[in-house]
Amino acid sequence: MNSAVRTETVPEALAGQRVDNFLLRHLKGVPRTRVYRLLRRGEVRVNGGRVKPTRRLAAGDRVRIPPVRASDNRPTTPSASVAKRLEAAILHEDERLLIIDKPSGLAVHGGSGIAYGIVEALRTLRPQCQFLDLAHRLDRDTSGCLVLAKRRSTLRAVHAAFRDGGVDKRYTALLHGDPGGQRRRVTRPLAAATGKGGERMMRVDPNGQRAETAFKRLAQYPDCALVEADLYTGRTHQIRVHAASIGHPVAMDDRYGNAAADRRLRALGLRRLFLHATSLAFDTPQGRVCVSAPLPAPLTTVLERLQSGSVSTDSQ
Repeated sequence: MNSAVRTETVPEALAGQRVDNFLLRHLKGVPRTRVYRLLRRGEVRVNGGRVKPTRRLAAGDRVRIPPVRASDNRPTTPSASVAKRLEAAILHEDERLLIIDKPSGLAVHGGSGIAYGIVEALRTLRPQCQFLDLAHRLDRDTSGCLVLAKRRSTLRAVHAAFRDGGVDKRYTALLHGDPGGQRRRVTRPLAAATGKGGERMMRVDPNGQRAETAFKRLAQYPDCALVEADLYTGRTHQIRVHAASIGHPVAMDDRYGNAAADRRLRALGLRRLFLHATSLAFDTPQGRVCVSAPLPAPLTTVLERLQSGSVSTDSQ
């Protein structure tokens, strides 16, 4: 429990950050819903005035933070095993960037019952960084290359590169069935929708945002194909929705996939979404950054079993 009101002065390194994200950094362990309630009620003040969550802070702004109780029943910092796992996953680090090989199963952000995500964990591991934020996102069950920026100016530059098509993004995925041909380009606009359980979903919608994915077949197996997916846009769940829209969903996709086909692959030992961010390349003022992340062992093992046919895909 924070026992008294405190005031934090915004440093130059955090100038331009939204006030909600500033609060989440300073109120570790406090649920996001609680943080937004504080803002709605006017309990958080910037330079003495009420603010909306989207307010951008300037260097020197004084932020009033009321006493707030953190959650008592969940950890607010990463365990030693998670910390060790993330340290070992670093692919590239300099004074401006931190790029990791994100493990499957870890969310990039805390919230919705998740005490902390990768960004919160890395902030704990890099306390000397006044600023550390995601330059893009990966789904919780997707593994692979994930970029974080250590400076706001770098974050803006990388955001612009992603937005303007200046980032070469390649993924490896296992799709059900035979997508046909060596290369297949999907250009179907996507829009947000609400699923049966209230979860956020994406769907093909002629009035949605432009989305473009190219699938290149790398190997064909009896019931599935290994593909490389190149992203020309960066919509939420883009690869997963585009793959499902052409009748070849990503293996073990519990939101857009084929449960019956997944059971056959589960017999081969596949226990996670078969989607991996294999490589990223983009230019910075300091030079070109190129990183790659090898396919995780649980996925390569499944491919070896598919190749050898050592386990029947007809098993239930």
